[in-house]
Amino acid sequence: MKKILNSLFLLVIFPVISFSQILEPITWTFKVEQSKPEEATLLLIAKIDRGWHLYSQDIPPKGPIPTTFSFTKSKSYQLDGKVLEQKPILENDAQFNMVLKFFADKSVFKQKIKVLNKKDFVVKGVLNFMCCDDKQCLPPTDVEFEFNVKGNPNASTEAVTATPAATPDTAKADSSKKAEAAIAKADSGAKKIEQANLGKTDADKAADQSLLWFFLLSFIAGLAAIITPCVFPMIPMTVTFFMHDTTSKRKARLEALVYGLSIVFIYTVIGTLVAVTLGANFANFLSTHWIPNVFFFLIFMVFAASFLGMFEITLPSWIVNKADKQADKGGYSGAFFMAFTLVLVSFSCTGPIVGAILVKSAGGALVMPIIGMLGFSLAFALPFGLFAFFPSWLHGLPKSGGWLNSVKVILGFLELALGLKFLSIADQTYHWHILDREVYLAFWIVIFFLMGMYLIGKLKFNHDSDLPYVSVPRIIMAIIVFSFVVYMVPGMWGAPLKALSGYLPPATYQDFDINTIVQKEVGSINASGGGSQPASTLCETPKYGDFLKLPHGLEGYFDYKQALACAKKQNKPIFIDFTGHGCVNCREMEANVWSDPNVLKRMRENYIVTALYVDDKTELPENEWITSAYDKKVKKTIGKIFADLQITRFNVNSQPYYVLLDTSGNLLSSPRAYDLDIDKFIKFLDTGTAAFAKQQK
Repeated sequence: MKKILNSLFLLVIFPVISFSQILEPITWTFKVEQSKPEEATLLLIAKIDRGWHLYSQDIPPKGPIPTTFSFTKSKSYQLDGKVLEQKPILENDAQFNMVLKFFADKSVFKQKIKVLNKKDFVVKGVLNFMCCDDKQCLPPTDVEFEFNVKGNPNASTEAVTATPAATPDTAKADSSKKAEAAIAKADSGAKKIEQANLGKTDADKAADQSLLWFFLLSFIAGLAAIITPCVFPMIPMTVTFFMHDTTSKRKARLEALVYGLSIVFIYTVIGTLVAVTLGANFANFLSTHWIPNVFFFLIFMVFAASFLGMFEITLPSWIVNKADKQADKGGYSGAFFMAFTLVLVSFSCTGPIVGAILVKSAGGALVMPIIGMLGFSLAFALPFGLFAFFPSWLHGLPKSGGWLNSVKVILGFLELALGLKFLSIADQTYHWHILDREVYLAFWIVIFFLMGMYLIGKLKFNHDSDLPYVSVPRIIMAIIVFSFVVYMVPGMWGAPLKALSGYLPPATYQDFDINTIVQKEVGSINASGGGSQPASTLCETPKYGDFLKLPHGLEGYFDYKQALACAKKQNKPIFIDFTGHGCVNCREMEANVWSDPNVLKRMRENYIVTALYVDDKTELPENEWITSAYDKKVKKTIGKIFADLQITRFNVNSQPYYVLLDTSGNLLSSPRAYDLDIDKFIKFLDTGTAAFAKQQK
């Protein structure tokens, strides 16, 4: 559903994207506060466009580029401590698949200094920052700043040497070392529309699609909890309890309403407590360290064993009995304790589901446990409220029976499958390689195969009733489950399984990939005389080809001048892909559009393919540096040179951005941006070749 909505959204806004202007989502202003002559506070204020976010100074080593500040050395002042920042937002960043600190709307950074000069002076320096929205990250940007500071009349006539501060070049070098790894990290954790838009305001977050999706999943989990053996039989019992007062139906219904709202309140309080005690401050540890991930995996396994009938998870009887006595008092307080009793009594069935929601949300945003429990409790309380208002509906309920235990067993299989995700996170983070992609898939294939066998009655647990025949709903579910198993099987040999990309380890974790093996074997046969290898379309060895690669076996260049020279030599047009290591949409285009055989054929045969990485931090020799005509700054790295080319030539700085040029570097057709419509991309390529052919005539 999200993919469909995302595609529709992109179709609507594509004309705007295609001709978008240079993105500058962060605007900086600089002010000085100086209440005392001997000290001053430098304010660096970032105004952040809606939908974007700016990263904190405190970022894990494998995360994005942090915001850094470097001050030029001077004898006129001394830095007093480090740059202070306001309290950041701490949430899971789907771009980088880790919990990060960032700012939205506005952020103020403060640097205190000691004034050491009698005369007025200027504090100069450079800040470096990186910003992202839910679809893209812009390359790290340098901003120069100046502060006019008043002198200190009480200062010594001889200015004291300031504490050495980081020079702009040092800060840039430190950022450069982290840039490539940081942006590459963004690609591995990206998930289409499931990515949270972390740059929104608090009001916008209420409509955040990630939270809404989590709310809907929790709501569905609440509906599933209703049809468990611990809960379903209690519906007529509890509703009848509220309808015993025949003298006042209005009062009985009000009590039933209090009862339903109390269920919502109790579960939401649980979510709030988890959020406050564990959510934000503990989130980074929960999402990255192996201990909580292995612990959560074990919890899921225990829950699954309980659902499969190995044992029951129950609360101490004294807790349940005490709540039950309070419920017998009646009235609105009795309704509340009746709800509390329901929560306690149903714990053996709802506990694993509630636990799964809290475990899933504990490593993310502060608000997610609250949203999750609100969604769960609303669905859970819904039947009790409805049947209390419309008691005649009770006659239409199906009778309790063995089918309830079947629901519980199916939930147990799902717990087994989903629990593996936590072990996989720890496995990938610490490179244990005990749960590689094919091992993970093998577990899933077996789990869902056994679920299918259970649905058709070929597998039975100790609490199951006899199954004299298989009902139509069970057969339909079995067909779906077995089809899912068949879909997963090719993944054991390297099939991409795009629909499961968010749950499976990445393809780089695949030890056995038949596509790679076949390609190597074919290459060996051709090389030994068993066949002729296709002639290379390259004029010379590509610069930077030792560390930059094109997908799907394409040959091409990573330098504009080299590609242009080859285009002139072969008299072929150029296909330029302005891309980046951290460009999520670039990877999606490559996986879903470039992989199409018709697209690949046209790119191989008709174009000199060129990928220009705008975020690569490889520093070039001094004789290859350029001075930008756009901002007059010297560009020293591969990324900054090609980012400047995109800005100065096409007035765009977002990726992916596709351009078709002739042998003189002139446009052959209108450039294109992110769009997963394969037919439109083929038309784009065909338009370029047609224009080039017409130009030749």
